[in-house]
Parts: sequence; structure tokens; C-alpha cells
Amino acid sequence: MSFFSNLFNRNNDPKSIISFDVVDPIYSYLYNQESSLEFKVKGIQEDVMVNLFFFPSSFDHEEGKEEIKKAGFKNSYEVLNELYKKVNIGVLSDEAIQEGLEYDFIHIQFYSEPTAEEKKFFKRSIKNFVIFFCCTNSLEVNDFKILYSGRHFFDYTKGLLESELLDVNNPKNESEAIGIRDFKLVLQGICQYLNIEIPETVELPSSENLVESEQATIETFEEFIKLVSRENIEEKQLKKQSKKLFKDYQKGTNEYHDIVDGHFDFFESIDAWNSDWKFDPEDAEYFISEMIGEDLNFEYPEETYSHDLFPYIQSALEKRGFELMSYNTNGDNYLFFVANKEDVSRILELSEITKIEIDQL
Repeated sequence: MSFFSNLFNRNNDPKSIISFDVVDPIYSYLYNQESSLEFKVKGIQEDVMVNLFFFPSSFDHEEGKEEIKKAGFKNSYEVLNELYKKVNIGVLSDEAIQEGLEYDFIHIQFYSEPTAEEKKFFKRSIKNFVIFFCCTNSLEVNDFKILYSGRHFFDYTKGLLESELLDVNNPKNESEAIGIRDFKLVLQGICQYLNIEIPETVELPSSENLVESEQATIETFEEFIKLVSRENIEEKQLKKQSKKLFKDYQKGTNEYHDIVDGHFDFFESIDAWNSDWKFDPEDAEYFISEMIGEDLNFEYPEETYSHDLFPYIQSALEKRGFELMSYNTNGDNYLFFVANKEDVSRILELSEITKIEIDQL
């Protein structure tokens, strides 16, 4: 491995978890023990993926070569030099390229909650953090630079080349700010997952163990039911439903359709709105008003229907401390319910634990 110096200040704020003293031992584990990780971090939607990749070996296959050619380059070293230019690292000379050495980088990928604008198009927002190590006024590796992208890397080379240099202290937009916030959680989660000691000076983003696996129990289902019903359910019904849902959960995927039917029946039993995928604003105002027990009126552009109404509905509900959510029916309809805004993150966590699919809208 070789690294090339740059003239910028080091990424080693002793209070920040996005620092060399935290990232370097993660790199060491990936390089010396296991180059690929996939695991759950509390507060992050779906699994976090962490990979150590290499130039040129990680691109030395038919698809990789085709991507490089399509991007207008002869080989992966030329791609690497383009990335080094982006992050202000000195590029490889022709002599260095001829040596055929390997140059590695870490790619951390996860999903975050989407912004209000992103919600118009998708239910989750992908985050890519690509880390290159380098030297700052030193012959030893003591720094790193980060490229960021909020897009899927369907063409991996193109995805890398379209990524942009990240300033963690100055996000360019709301989506990037959310990504940086969650990246701090992810770094803490990686350290806890690998039993890497975090320096005492670092201000942790969470006081929790972010990788403790939470097992589903009857009490888990009780908590879930309380939150999605906003505790508008009788104790007897709560016990009955939690017992039934837990029993269905224990059946596993072999009886998938029966289990989904049980989930559907549960939401039909609480204050929910079963709607076709196409609905009018008047329907939304009427049924949501019924669910929250007060009149809900919201402004919206003319000729606006169905999912295009979500930003206007959510804006009106947010003022009352609510959020509209839906059970994923895996069909062409919605099964809406209203949650307390403060409970949304926990509902999504419980959704993953209980395997009851809930969508943020």
C-alpha cells in the first residue's frame, strides 16, 4: 500500500467520532481480519454494509472493466486518480502505476429517513460514504478524506466518480445533513460491533449499545400495538392481539400468507383507514379526521391526488404532533394509521423486530 500527502488539516477532532482515531482501527480490522461486514445498527433502517475494496483487484472482472471503459478510462488506476483529485490527494505517477501496487478504500452504505422532498419519490434514502486514507505533513498515514453520494451505485465506477467531497461540518443540503448524523451512529455501531474502544474524548452520538439484538416477545408486540394505536385500545384487546401476533410471528415464513392476513386483521381492528391506491383529498380529510378525533383540513394544489397528497397531509399532521403511516399490504392499497410523531422511530424499529412491515410515507 502507498499513500500520498496533501496539504490540508487532519480529520482528527478529538470530540468527533468522524476522526482518524476512530476510523483507523475500523480499517485495520477490515484489512487484517474481515473485509466485509453487514449488520443492524439501532436507529438505522435495514442493515449497514461495510466493505474494504481495492484498486485494481476489486475492479478486475468483466463488469468492472466494462464500467471503466464506459466511463472513458483505460484502467482502474486512472479512475483512482480522478477520485484522488476530488479529495485533494496527490495522484499516482506513471511509475507508481507501473509498480502495480494496491490502493484500498472503505465503502460504508446504509439507508436513512428521506427528507420531505425525497418522500415524494421513495421511502428511504441511500447514503454512501467512501473513505480514502492519506498523509498530512507526514510520511505515515494519519488522515482520510470522504466522498459522499446519495445515489444507488448500479454502475459502481460511475457511482464513485459521481460522488462528491464531503465536509462533515458543512452539509450541502438536508439529505446530506441526515446522512452525516446517521453516519456518526453507524461509526459508533461499527466500533461496538467489532469491540473497538472509542477514545474517551469522543462525544458519542448515542448512549446505547447500538448493536444489541432485541428479541421479539409478547411484550414487544404489546409495545408495538400501543404505539400504532396511540394507546387507544382496551387492555383485554391489547393482550389478545399481542398474543395472536406473537403466535403468528413464531410460525416463521412457512405460513407467510396466513401471517399477513393476521397483520391485516389487526390493523382493521384498530383505528385505521383501508384505502385504494387512488384517493381524493376529501377522502383523506374525512378519514384522517375520524382517526385523530378532530377536523383536519389541509391546503393542496388543484388536481392533486393519492400519494402526491402526502407532503400536504404530513405537514398538517405535524403541527398536531402526528404522522401518517401505513401497513405494507404488499398490494395495490394502503392501510393507513396515524402515529404520534415522537413514536415514529420506535415504530419503525419494532416493525423490523416483529416483521410487521410499516411504511413511512
